[in-house]
Amino acid sequence: MEDQQKIAILKNLIRIRSVNGNEAAVAEYLASLFRKYPAAKIEKINYSPGRDNLVVTIGGTAGKMLGFSGHLDVVAAGRLTDWQHDPFDPWITDGKLFGRGAADMKGGLAALVVAMLELLENQVELPGQIRLLASVGEETGEYGAAQLTDKGYADQLDGLVIAEPSVNMEDIIYTTRGVIDYRITSIGKTAHSARPQFGINTIDNLLICLSEIRKAFAKFDQTDPILGPITHNVTQIKGGEQVNSIPSYAEMTGNIRTIPQYPNRVFFAEFERILKQLNAQEKFKLAISYMYPQEAVLGRADSELIKTAQTVYQTIWQHPAKITGGLGSNDSAEFIRAKKKFDYLKIGPGSYTSHQSNEYIKLDVYLKAIKFYQRLAMEFLKQ
Repeated sequence: MEDQQKIAILKNLIRIRSVNGNEAAVAEYLASLFRKYPAAKIEKINYSPGRDNLVVTIGGTAGKMLGFSGHLDVVAAGRLTDWQHDPFDPWITDGKLFGRGAADMKGGLAALVVAMLELLENQVELPGQIRLLASVGEETGEYGAAQLTDKGYADQLDGLVIAEPSVNMEDIIYTTRGVIDYRITSIGKTAHSARPQFGINTIDNLLICLSEIRKAFAKFDQTDPILGPITHNVTQIKGGEQVNSIPSYAEMTGNIRTIPQYPNRVFFAEFERILKQLNAQEKFKLAISYMYPQEAVLGRADSELIKTAQTVYQTIWQHPAKITGGLGSNDSAEFIRAKKKFDYLKIGPGSYTSHQSNEYIKLDVYLKAIKFYQRLAMEFLKQ
């Protein structure tokens, strides 16, 4: 396949507006690329209207299976005036391709797909199988990966490669922090602000709750040597009806990034204890909900998959990659729930501009990524 064809596939992906939805159109486009090859097994797994996961398996039935993972959705473009051009009409400047999703992660997804297409096009006899797991909803909860895992599509994997961006493919990630997104609601009673004694101030109650949370979380002071400490941030607070009324409803959302030393259940237990203690008081009515929490993923820096990836990397880039951890969660947190244990890594083309305006990917890195994924698959499968 010519380089311009490879770049055209990435451009076509970016043109599909799969902002937190509409992944079915992306899945169909990718499926259409594989349909010309009878050896490719193509499966669409519907999540909800307009949202399809895509699974494509190539290779023989014997030997190992390597998973290729990428997500089909992108985040919103934000203010269009912050972009040099239409974010869904990709453009190239100084060897960089710009557009929403170029880095996160349609660049990585396209590289995986093109790597597989070239193997099919050249009729390469694989010593095992490669399975593309293209998922919906990674940006808002990784529920596409959860669905594929529950349906058994990861049960045969012997290894998994996540093509999320690792800043121009300089890092090979083997461990990642987990995530807990939560929402705490506070119900009270409205009253005139001149007579607050007749109301129950929900914002005050939330602030008291937040103070208790921060005191409780101070004991989680261990630091992972790769991932660092946990982080906890309150990211949204909403409440109140108007400036001269005691607020009868308020809510806050927060984000915790966890490390392997502290499983998510320890934070759930602290939240339960704090809310139970406060709700025992007369004027508190607090409740908590969680949005797709994910455990931290503890991988192995010395796994055969990592060693193979490092060897292949050095043949392409002429220097070693950094073996390290990742601060963000990804679909691996769901796929590792599969019945069979396997090692995973994350490495992908893309810049530090994920989720930013004028997001871009370096085209030379994108083209090298395709070679890397092909060689990694061949070397891993024949071991």
